[in-house]
Amino acid sequence: MSAAKAVKTKKLKPDKIGAQSNGANRAGQAARRPAKRRAAAAPKPALDRKAFEKELQRLQRELVLMQEFIKARGLKVVVIFEGRDAAGKGGVIKRIIERLNPRICRVVALSTPTERETSQWYFQRYSQYLPGAGEMVLFDRSWYNRAGVERVMGFCTDEEYKEFMRSCPEFERMLGRSGIKVIKYWFSVSDAEQERRFQARAHDPMRRWKLSPMDVESRARWVQYSRAKDEMFAHTDIKEAPWFVVNADDKRRARLNCIAHLLASIPYEDLTPKPIKLPRRQSDTTYVRPPITSQTFVDEVY
Repeated sequence: MSAAKAVKTKKLKPDKIGAQSNGANRAGQAARRPAKRRAAAAPKPALDRKAFEKELQRLQRELVLMQEFIKARGLKVVVIFEGRDAAGKGGVIKRIIERLNPRICRVVALSTPTERETSQWYFQRYSQYLPGAGEMVLFDRSWYNRAGVERVMGFCTDEEYKEFMRSCPEFERMLGRSGIKVIKYWFSVSDAEQERRFQARAHDPMRRWKLSPMDVESRARWVQYSRAKDEMFAHTDIKEAPWFVVNADDKRRARLNCIAHLLASIPYEDLTPKPIKLPRRQSDTTYVRPPITSQTFVDEVY
């Protein structure tokens, strides 16, 4: 079953999802054209949780099929997630990997570079995490830190920034020529929605860890980040690795739209292995388990 057929196997009712479920035609067309700024549209009604979870489960089944195809065909896939703070990148990544094999699909989320890493060739820090045959790597933030936070916060020099803008397109073309497919997503969120999410995190102890000092500082530099993003797109939105913008004001729709687009970006077939026939468990009447008192058990609090 191809990706196109898989994504359009079922449609949700318009009153539940606001439009046709992310069909293969629309997703496939988006996967083949550069991202463009969309005109403002009237807000859609909230997506019903039950409808969302049902569609998410269907898409996750397709992700498992895609995973098996990537492994069987020895594909190498890099997916980059960038965007505004609190735009929902982590939530999408979590839903993508939820049902997948971590040995095939892994997430790379790097912390602050060490002193040694800052002295390396800039892309060297990231290149060690690139996929081998049969792997897909999801970058939660990536080498585009230089065009975003490093540029705005002054963590790199003007010359380092200019060199990145010159080198990045060539670096990604090199990846493409080596057989690595690069898919780049930018999660776009309005200032009002970002502020609402920041406030929710600030007042919720369970989510407060999500607000880093850089996130807090970004509130005061909204326009600078916007200009940095526009300049980054101008230099790095290339035919070989275009940027795809995800409207992330509605988290549920953003998750479904991004996953559907990812599925449409990698033509795959259903290579599900045949059902496994389990052998009979070995029996040995001579084996005697050690006494329970010789082992330390976890307290049964519940």
